[in-house]
Amino acid sequence: MLNVIHSDSRGGADHGWLKAKHTFSFAEYYDPERVNFGALRVINEDRIAPAQGFGMHPHRDMEIVTYVISGAIEHKDSMGNGTVIRAGEIQRMTAGTGVLHSEFNQSQDEELHLLQIWIFPEKQNLEPGYEQKLFPQDEKRNRLRLVGSRDGRDGSLTIHQDVELFASIVDAGHSVSLTDVGQRRVFVQVVSGRLEVNGAQLAAGDGLQIEGEASVTLTAIDEAEFLLFNLA
Repeated sequence: MLNVIHSDSRGGADHGWLKAKHTFSFAEYYDPERVNFGALRVINEDRIAPAQGFGMHPHRDMEIVTYVISGAIEHKDSMGNGTVIRAGEIQRMTAGTGVLHSEFNQSQDEELHLLQIWIFPEKQNLEPGYEQKLFPQDEKRNRLRLVGSRDGRDGSLTIHQDVELFASIVDAGHSVSLTDVGQRRVFVQVVSGRLEVNGAQLAAGDGLQIEGEASVTLTAIDEAEFLLFNLA
């Protein structure tokens, strides 16, 4: 089963300083057919104006992954972390029993563009935690680079759920594949470019829900950057 979520069918919000697109139900956007996909609860594509952002606010019982597409985000939290996350870096925060954090566009003149992802944890009341890591483009070029996993293997971030998160940048005409996923859910989120995935054509901002497919082959029509989630 392939279900394309076209970019222009996503929910949206325009707060002036924040322009957001919601793949799944979020805030004022609600679609009973798009609440979650397995443990994947939120994919928000946010564009944040210079020097603007989210003040200190709480989260709990969620794995929060931030993928910076362009620009830099200044992060502070109640665990004592104060850092800047730049394009190519990925952040994982385990909200667990509860955290407070703030996120601001560090730049005074450039827009910040990112994906914020929420994944249900495998159990509640985990100890809050934080990780941040740079994954260079050459590690993602024409391959599926594991950037998040339950056991943190191969230098990936640790996500407390039965999930593998891959990032990739594929040159036009090249393909990458994931096999042995017939009993799994797979979700593809296109960051940029155009892809063909098991016969479905996707463009920037599109998502694809996949179930019951033994393997997934992703071929770049143009150079394409994307995330792939392998979920229980």
